[in-house]
This record gives sequence, structure tokens and C-alpha cells, in this order.
Amino acid sequence: MNKIALIIKREFLSRVRKPSFLIMTLLGPLLIAGGIMLIVYLGMQGSSDQHVLVVDPNGVIASKLNNADKISFFVDDAAWDDSTFKASPYTVMVRFTEEITDPTALIYYKKLPNLGAQRTIENELEKAVELLKLRRAGIDEESYRRVRKNLISNWLDIEKTDQESLEQERAGIGFFFGYFMFIFIFLYGMQVMRGVMEEKQNRVVEVLISSVRPFQLMMGKIIGIAMVGFTQFVLWIVATTLLIGIGSAVLLKDRYDPSTLANTPMTAQVQKQLGEQATAVPDVNDVKLLKAMAMLDIPVILGLFLFFFIGGYLLYSSLLAAIGSAVDSEADTQQFMMPVTLPMILALAVAQMAVYNPESPAVLWCSFIPFTSPIVMMVRVTMGNAMLWEVLLSMGLLITAFMGTTWLAGRIYRTGILMYGKKASWKELGKWLFYKG
Repeated sequence: MNKIALIIKREFLSRVRKPSFLIMTLLGPLLIAGGIMLIVYLGMQGSSDQHVLVVDPNGVIASKLNNADKISFFVDDAAWDDSTFKASPYTVMVRFTEEITDPTALIYYKKLPNLGAQRTIENELEKAVELLKLRRAGIDEESYRRVRKNLISNWLDIEKTDQESLEQERAGIGFFFGYFMFIFIFLYGMQVMRGVMEEKQNRVVEVLISSVRPFQLMMGKIIGIAMVGFTQFVLWIVATTLLIGIGSAVLLKDRYDPSTLANTPMTAQVQKQLGEQATAVPDVNDVKLLKAMAMLDIPVILGLFLFFFIGGYLLYSSLLAAIGSAVDSEADTQQFMMPVTLPMILALAVAQMAVYNPESPAVLWCSFIPFTSPIVMMVRVTMGNAMLWEVLLSMGLLITAFMGTTWLAGRIYRTGILMYGKKASWKELGKWLFYKG
């Protein structure tokens, strides 16, 4: 254990003292926060104004169309040809087919509006056509609105009738954890592989291998680089959060400053819209997501996430370290990477399947297989359909698999780390497993 601790210390200190570590620790949050704030800034920039001309000689539009933000409607019962529209200040022209009972809108534009503006225009036209049909059918609009309300359905577990079923929302949260895990397992696992290749090229390992066993050297290297990665990750989270907070305060100060809003003149229509927004019902999907998050046992979820995150990292890092010891350059790793990356890609696919079909046998078995369980089991845990013995079995299998792959990788490591100038094959790796000494 003392030798492993010394190797861990050496791996940690040798990497955190590198200029590249300091540069990336400082540059990473700037890039992440800068990218997020750039997206927010671009999203805040308003789209161009849309002046929509509705050509309605047949009287399809039976009511006044309501203007929206940067979208103005103008109805004209006279005929318009294309050349007149092109010379006009209008940006969009709407024509209806001659079929009045079931009209189709033909929408022409000079420059295609963004998707949000398209949906707003279509929805407003649809409401106007619907109102026309109601009037022609002699149906009272207010009565129709009351009858047309959507059915609100809640799925309840017969064993827990006091709780609404939110499996899809909870599965989505678990899938987020799994996707996050996928990215960082390979991000820091690749650092282990590159670290082994670097030492192999520098011949430093020839000195180390004479005083410690390959298993000890590999274990110390994996844990040491993991500590470097986690340290950098924590620093990134803290720094990025601070930068985003500062950036949000700067970007949104004028937009949401109470004093600015108080001094802004508002028309009656704007005041009416603000009043409607204040009493509007929140989006059902947002409410369900909040309920799903509230139902989770956060300490347990975070603890299991940390366990499967570390377990998955250690498992794949041992395999990537073995690959690094078997090759001389990163270009030679391609033939060995597919069997390592394929299980994690499969795990993401099965985890996505679990969102829609949690009872699938593939979801059950992949939550036990160590190479896919870190991601799939997290989805099952957040959904609440994983029994305690299943979680414990998955954790035990993951630990056993890590110890087994580390031992096997150590067998490859002790021979491959001293091989230079010879490209290894799968057959060669098989022979290295059974070398004695």
C-alpha cells in the first residue's frame, strides 16, 4: 500500500505542476462560461420584425388577428399579385385557397422567419380559421372553449396511490447523469492512456518497474490521474459557476432591472399581456420535472452517482492503460479502442430506451453488466424501480470487474510497457496474459 500511495502522490504532483494543467484549469472555465454566455447573448438578440399581409378576399379571417412580439398582421380583402408584394414593405404574405369550408394557407416570404415566428403566425391563422368554422356551424365560441379543454391524466402506482407516476421525467434525470458520466469517464480515462504512453516513450517506467509490481504501478497511476481529474473538475465547477453568475448579472441587468421596468411606458395591450402572464398556468412538463426532482432522495442519488462514476472510471481506465502500454503512439490505438468504447455507447442507447420502456429485459441485464451498469443502473435508480438487492449486486459486480480487469491489464502492462518498435496485435496481447515472471 505504501508503494501505491507513493505512485499516487507522484502521479498527482507531477501533473498538477505542469503548465498545461494550470493553463487548462484557468482556460477551461473561461471557455465554458464564455460559450454559455455567448449562447444566452445571441438568444437575447431579437429577430427582425415581421409584417404579415393576409390576403382575404373570401372572408376567411372572421376576426381581428392579434399581433405578437415583432409580428404585425394586416388583413386586406383585395387581390395581391407577387410583384406587388415584392415591392411592398410587407415581409410575409398569406393567401387562402378558394375552398372556404376547409381552407389551406399559402405563406410566401421575402426572407424566411425564424421557427418561433413561423409557429406564431401559423397558430394565429389557425385560431382565426377555427373561429370562422364555429360561426358557420352556429356553435357558440365560449361553450366550445369550455368543452374543448384537454383531459388531465395522472398515472398512479397501485402500491403508492398517493404519488403521481413520473417515471419518464425521473428517467430523463438519470439519463442526464449517465451522459455526464460517459463524457468524463472517457475524458479522464484517455489521460491515463496518454500518461502510460508518455512514460513508455520516456523510458521512465523501466526504473519504476524494477521496484514495484505492475499491478501496483497501474493502480497508483489510475488513482493518481483520477485525483488530478477530479481536482480540475471541481475547480472548473466553482470557477464556471462564479463566471456565469457575474456574466448573467452584467447581461441581464438592464433587461430585468426593476427600476428599468418601472420607468418603461406600457400600452394597454402590453399591460393586459403582462396580467395574463401573471395568472397563466405553468407548463405541465415543467411542473412534472420539478415534481420528479422533489421525489428523488438527493443524498442517495448523489452517493450512487459518485460510486458508479468512480467505478466506471476505474474499470475503463484500467483497459485504456493496458492499451497505452501495448502501443507506441496514439495512432496505433485505433484497433483496440472499438471494443472499449462500444459498451459505453451501447449503455447510452439502452439508457435512452429505459426512458420509454423501463421494463425492457435489455435495461434489466445491462444494469448488471459492469461495462454498461454505471450508466443504465443510474437511470433505474432515479426511476425508483431498482430493488436494493439489484443495486448491491450491480455495485458488487462492478467492483469485481474492476479488480479483474486491473489484474488482466497488469499482465499486459508488465510486458507491453517494455516493448518498443513492435506493433501489438490481439494475438500478442493474448500471449502476454500468460507470460510468467
